[in-house]
Amino acid sequence: MKRTCTTLFLILFSFYIYANGTGKVTGADTNEVNTLNKNAYKSRLTNPNETIKYANIALTLSLKIGYNNGTAEAFRVRGIGKSYLNKPDSAISDYFEALKYYELSLNQVGQANVFNNIGNLYQEVDYDKALTYFNKAEVIAQATHNNELLAKLDLNFGNVYNHKNSLTLALKYYISCYDLITKLNNKVLIVQCLQNLGVVYFKLTEYDKSEKILLQANQEAKAQDLNSSVASINLQLSDIYLSEKRYDEDEKFLNEGQTFAKLANNERDIYDYTKSWYQLESQRQNYKKALNYLTELFKKDSVTYNTNLSTNFNLASQEKEHEEKVNIAKKDSDIATQRFWLLAVVAGLLLIVIVLLMTNVKRKALTNNKLTELNNEVSRQKDNLDRINHHLEEIIDERTRDLQAKNKKLSEYSSYLSHQIRGPIATLKGLMNLEREGLVDQAECINMMDKCVSEIDEKIIEMSDMLHDPGKSFQSGS
Repeated sequence: MKRTCTTLFLILFSFYIYANGTGKVTGADTNEVNTLNKNAYKSRLTNPNETIKYANIALTLSLKIGYNNGTAEAFRVRGIGKSYLNKPDSAISDYFEALKYYELSLNQVGQANVFNNIGNLYQEVDYDKALTYFNKAEVIAQATHNNELLAKLDLNFGNVYNHKNSLTLALKYYISCYDLITKLNNKVLIVQCLQNLGVVYFKLTEYDKSEKILLQANQEAKAQDLNSSVASINLQLSDIYLSEKRYDEDEKFLNEGQTFAKLANNERDIYDYTKSWYQLESQRQNYKKALNYLTELFKKDSVTYNTNLSTNFNLASQEKEHEEKVNIAKKDSDIATQRFWLLAVVAGLLLIVIVLLMTNVKRKALTNNKLTELNNEVSRQKDNLDRINHHLEEIIDERTRDLQAKNKKLSEYSSYLSHQIRGPIATLKGLMNLEREGLVDQAECINMMDKCVSEIDEKIIEMSDMLHDPGKSFQSGS
């Protein structure tokens, strides 16, 4: 018994040492990964290529030390950088990798952030799909009281309804977002919210209000070196000035914005600036310049069309591939869990059998010791009786007959024990072999094993009762 317990303890201790010895993470390493991820995220609106660079370094280090949260965030931030470089098919691949590692870490807030990022990719491709992912993120954000994420989601809900030209709904979400981020003092989100408010007011033909808000957003974005934001805001200002035929101001903001778009290396904004220049020169009746811009647009349109088709296909394809991987992983996990519990049950039953057998051995040894002591006592009494009186031989004969009866009882017990216990144990072994070969249903196997163990236990109790009750006799039977 002591050896069995010691062996089990050593096995469990070995697993503990192994589990703690692999994937050991130090505080300094995790801090470095977190710092790299933060720096990468900060660069997204200024230099997306730098975002990808820092995220790659963080990813390499976090994978090396087995830091799942750091790995997830590195994939997520790298995906954000790729999305700002207008590479949605590559970005969504990183987002799904991030989601996988956040699920391993049971990090719900991280998963919500990834859902939000995936929704952003679908904003201009599939409104319903975008709303689905935003709703998933919102459920977690509300449960965890994450106001910053709720503000981002209000902004993104507004963007979807803005694209759908549901301007009243869009305005409602933008105002809710602005109220939240003003309290949080998140200057980046303030810029983005102001920009989108300006867009809605432009669509509502409230040009003065739109211009005022966009100019404020422009100044805030420059103060924070948000190159992509400045480029995007200036495009909106250009639309206002073009509508009001304020050509000089339009040209000024187009020149400035185009510079920031090139700094951010944002292909979409660069394309939009070419389009805005074409519109400006057309209205100015500078047809030669307008024709040059139109030619450039035609070339880019053909490439963009093919890219959009590819992007739509890749987003759907990668999402389906991710779902298939998740389903496969879930099935593998279920099978592994079933095997674990089956092995645990078998091990438990074996342990019970071992304990019962050891208990029986102890009982038998105790009985033998008692019988030995009794034999010695009989011998001593016989010698004494022989010396005292020959007439006491009848008493000795009687005791001898009694001893012979008990020895016979022991012989019958041994034979009965061998016959009655061997059958259930053989059945138990057979069931174990059938289960290993997969020839028997697991639930049925466990039930039959339980019956075998119960039968062994009943036989042992019955034999013990017969051994201690002289009135009962042992009879062979199945």
